[in-house]
Amino acid sequence: MERIKRALELARVQRSQQQVGNAAPATGVDVEGLASSQPLEQERNGWRMPVLPVSAEWLARERILAAGESGAAAAPYKLLRTQVLRRMDQLGANTLAIVSPRANDGKTLTAINLAITLSSDPARTTLLVDFDLRNPQLAERFGLQPSLGVEECLLDRKPIAQAMVRPAGYDRLTLLPAHHSVEQSSELLGSVHTGELVSEVRDRYTNRIVLFDIAPVLEADDALAFSRHVQAVLVVITEGKTRREDVVRTMELLGDTPIIGTLLNGSRQRPRRAY
Repeated sequence: MERIKRALELARVQRSQQQVGNAAPATGVDVEGLASSQPLEQERNGWRMPVLPVSAEWLARERILAAGESGAAAAPYKLLRTQVLRRMDQLGANTLAIVSPRANDGKTLTAINLAITLSSDPARTTLLVDFDLRNPQLAERFGLQPSLGVEECLLDRKPIAQAMVRPAGYDRLTLLPAHHSVEQSSELLGSVHTGELVSEVRDRYTNRIVLFDIAPVLEADDALAFSRHVQAVLVVITEGKTRREDVVRTMELLGDTPIIGTLLNGSRQRPRRAY
């Protein structure tokens, strides 16, 4: 009953703010504010989120889903989205770390395309944070050159609002990219400042899902240091490459952090005919 009441209230707010959304300019709006009961971000904090152009050709080359994609490429990510949301709702969680045992298992691409499909749900918004501070790739994968990175928000106490961007066309997707790699990344991710940042992005909107791209578990201690700040973990593995013992060790190291599942990349099984 409580969930139904919340849904009705959300629908009421969305209807009342629809005119505001239609009147907003195409650049520099906080779209997430339109999908929640919170005031518009620019009204509350005096800043406007930049909307950065992206190249469709570049995104296709990077295998990033187009906005509103509904074809065969999007189908497995939509299935993953449904499974992830069901499990996170069961946990009462809205923060999820995307990890892998080793490098080159496709965790960053998984995080990106999962974030895109999550944001296609009109009842939700998604924030994707690049916390792979040893090898940040989020901005590069979108072909963006941010002027400020999340690591500068942590190290220099820059406002996180200044580092957030929205790729054009992805109306309910916000990115918080990293600008440079960080040598002492695990110490930074385990710090009180990181916990405060996570709390801020987690609690700002009740309908927001926050995804974190984290360094491989067995190649750095970043994921372990950060795990106390996140509510759930999705583990990405590769068929024919990831060793069983690496998966077991990854699960052991993540300890009590809820693991909502594993995603198998590079499957050799031929997909069934689409319906």
